[in-house]
Amino acid sequence: MIKRLCVFCGSSPGFDPAHAEAARALGTALAAAGIDLVYGGGRVGLMGIVADSAMAAGAKAYGVIPHALARLEVEHKGLTELHLVDSMHQRKAMMADMSDGFIALSGGIGTFEELFEIWTWGQLGDHAKPVALLNIAGFYDKLTSFIDDVVEAGFLRDAHRAMLMVESDPAALVARMQAYTPPAVEKWIGREER
Repeated sequence: MIKRLCVFCGSSPGFDPAHAEAARALGTALAAAGIDLVYGGGRVGLMGIVADSAMAAGAKAYGVIPHALARLEVEHKGLTELHLVDSMHQRKAMMADMSDGFIALSGGIGTFEELFEIWTWGQLGDHAKPVALLNIAGFYDKLTSFIDDVVEAGFLRDAHRAMLMVESDPAALVARMQAYTPPAVEKWIGREER
C-alpha cells in the first residue's frame, strides 16, 4: 500500500509552462489518491510547485534538504515536516526510507542522478518499490529510447526495464504505481538471455 511517494524534480520551473502544470497536477493527484509527498524540501521551481499543490489539495508534504542547499534551493518553511541533513547521501537515504515509491518529474542532472540511483537499488533488490517517469511534453522520450537501446545491447534485462514506468498523465501514473508488482528476476544477464 502506498502512503507516501517521493518526487524528484527540478529546482527550476523550466521554460515550457507544461512542466509547472504537470507538477501542480501531480501534487493534486497524490492528494486525491490519499498519498502524501516526500521531496527535496525546496520552495522554488518544480519542487515548490508540487509541494504547494499537494498541500493545497489536502496531502502532507515532507521535505529533506541538506544544510548547504537550504539557501540555494530556498528551503520550504511551510511543509508538514522539513528535515535538514548534512549531506546529499543522507538526503537520498532519508527520502528513500520515508517513501513507498518514486516519481521523476522534469529536472536536471540532480533529478537524473536520484532517479538512476533509486532504480539501481530496485534492480539490486535493495527495495521493491515502484519507480517512474512523468514524461511531460516528451521530455523523457530520448532517455527512454536510449534505455531501450541498452536493453537491445544486452546490458539491461527486459524485466528491469519494465521496472521503470513511464506515463504522461499524473493520475494514471499514480494508479499504475499503486498496482505495481516488482519483478522476480536476478540482476545478472548471461550471453543467451535478456
